[in-house]
Amino acid sequence: MIHARALARTFRSRGGSVDAVRSVDLDVDAGEIVGFLGPNGAGKTTTLRMLTTLLAPTSGTATVAGCDLLNNPVGVRRRIGYVAQGGVSYPEARAGEEVVDQARLYGITPAQGRRRGQDLFARLELDGMWDRTCRTLSGGQRRRLDIALGLVHSPGLVFLDEPTTGLDPQSRANLWSHIRSLRDDFAVTVFLTTHYLDEADALCDRILVIDDGRLVAAGTPDALKRGVSGDAVTLTLGDRSRTAEALVVVGGLDGADGAAVDGARVHVRVPHGGEALPALLRALDGRGIALEAAEVRRPTLDDVFLSLTGRSLRDMPAA
Repeated sequence: MIHARALARTFRSRGGSVDAVRSVDLDVDAGEIVGFLGPNGAGKTTTLRMLTTLLAPTSGTATVAGCDLLNNPVGVRRRIGYVAQGGVSYPEARAGEEVVDQARLYGITPAQGRRRGQDLFARLELDGMWDRTCRTLSGGQRRRLDIALGLVHSPGLVFLDEPTTGLDPQSRANLWSHIRSLRDDFAVTVFLTTHYLDEADALCDRILVIDDGRLVAAGTPDALKRGVSGDAVTLTLGDRSRTAEALVVVGGLDGADGAAVDGARVHVRVPHGGEALPALLRALDGRGIALEAAEVRRPTLDDVFLSLTGRSLRDMPAA
């Protein structure tokens, strides 16, 4: 559905040039939900704008939805849907009118646009919203309307740019189910950007990570997390004067990596934290080192980002 090779974009000005995207290779198969993630300034938005024909590449090639990105950008636009982060509906327009007008831009008759739009409204839980003005819709309803606008011409591939930014947790969870339904019920391939790591973990079949304009990792969420060196074990000591001794003990564990002290806490990564913990507790007890708490945490996507980029994506504001 997407096949890109050596895709690059350089921005030039009087002050010099900036390589925003550097020779990116990426593939997305039909029927996938793929997350495209990266810290602010990593090249994520520039790549998205190139793939959606909003920005011409400086170099490289790509086929998007079966059309050559450079030689047939109109064909790409006809075959993709794009749901922008900020939304596109006019506040004073009626929701149904927006959908019909969007359909007409693709050469669809008003009657057919109305039929398609009403079907989408039913599937996206927008019943009764057809004649409502867009400004009266809730945040979650407006985002579902944006998705309806992106689907009314029946694309095989849809780009969702930060689809849940600004929504409350309940609305986010509700929208997740509708994003899954794009693949499961509509047979649409989804290319998703997000700053919410739990969202990427829950929704995406695969994740592509970009940093400094380069693709630095690709794989399933589980595979990426397995690439991080083991489970994180954190010990909170009752007496911080014993941390040096505790550090020696944890450093002796099989496969121990990154043992460190932070105040009264000792941190270490080991391949199988749950299995290592009983023996570790016995060793500490044998030395008379008392603990206030012991925690084992499996790797998260934030750990993946930290290991790949040296930065955490958690709590980073959306671009």
